[in-house]
Amino acid sequence: MSSFLSRRRVLATGAGAALGVGAVTTNSAPASASPVTSRGTTRGEERRTLDELYRTALAEGGKLVVYAGGDTPTQQDGTKAAFRARFPDIDLTLVVDYSKYHDVRVDNQFATDTLVPDVVQFQTLQDFDRWKAQGRLLHYRPAGFSKVYDRFKDPQGAWVATGAIAFSFMYDTAKVGSKTPLTPRDLVDPKWKGQIASSFPHDDDAVLYLFTLYARKYGWDWVARFAAQDVRFARGSNSPGDAVFGGQKTIGVGTAGSAVSTSPVTFAIGAGHPFMAWGQRTAVLKQAKNTTAAKLFLNWQLSKEMQNGSFNGWSVRTDVTPPAGLKPIWEYPDAHVDGFPRFMSDRAEVERWKQTFALYFGEVKGDPTPGWLGLHPGA
Repeated sequence: MSSFLSRRRVLATGAGAALGVGAVTTNSAPASASPVTSRGTTRGEERRTLDELYRTALAEGGKLVVYAGGDTPTQQDGTKAAFRARFPDIDLTLVVDYSKYHDVRVDNQFATDTLVPDVVQFQTLQDFDRWKAQGRLLHYRPAGFSKVYDRFKDPQGAWVATGAIAFSFMYDTAKVGSKTPLTPRDLVDPKWKGQIASSFPHDDDAVLYLFTLYARKYGWDWVARFAAQDVRFARGSNSPGDAVFGGQKTIGVGTAGSAVSTSPVTFAIGAGHPFMAWGQRTAVLKQAKNTTAAKLFLNWQLSKEMQNGSFNGWSVRTDVTPPAGLKPIWEYPDAHVDGFPRFMSDRAEVERWKQTFALYFGEVKGDPTPGWLGLHPGA
């Protein structure tokens, strides 16, 4: 499942375009050396600067392990490079895998007292509520916590979203060649048969939610017609964007993108038609071995410097102004930012939707084995 800036981070492809993630908040540009907050800020929030946290983290050993949701092992390479450039003496290990594998991995580590990560950053939003109830998460408010959109944070600070991610469909603007933007309804037009790539909705809960919105809006006849479009389904929310930017397909469904991108690809968020978005949750584990380094990572990701550089222009903070042409993600009713957490919390309903779409679209292709088991230290 996802990442922080994908699997949810949109990655640069051969054309230098950002693609779907995940996964997920990161930004490839180094954060500035400015403090994360000034003295005398909101009560209960972190008051130390990034440099102060950095020095303390080094004194405590200078190590940090982050588990991040994503489609491919390299999807967070930009995040790693930026963090290491800003904090070069921190020994950072950032492991990317599908969130649905990472959460099982963490649960096993809890059960066997072999916890590896200090920070978790997943698309599986329901895990954070469960882990909070189990007392697994450190209640902590990083600098800027009060400026985070209310639905993107736990009131007690058990978790906070550090990136706003949206899933929709994208298309090659030149190949479509129409002055009227495509909508999801248009995807079942026979002229697009054989020209569509899509993530398997029954393999990724965010893509699944997107398809449930399509089914509710356009009906099951739309789903049946989409299934007849000779769609190239593949595992991973990165795969539709890869196919479009790579020139293999005209349309990619179930992927992240940027609505303000200057690339030749259009990321569709047309008014009146559904897409979906959420805040990618991040938390420091209570049993973390490197607590201050974990807090440093959280403050860095939530800093205005990082939030202003998000790949899609959207921030989780209310005091960061989106680029011209965009509104804050929570101001788009068609993004259903409140619907996705509710959807994720009802696992029985999620499974019913998965099985239904599996009937329409076939079995998931790809190796289901996690690339990095990591169930015990040293694995």
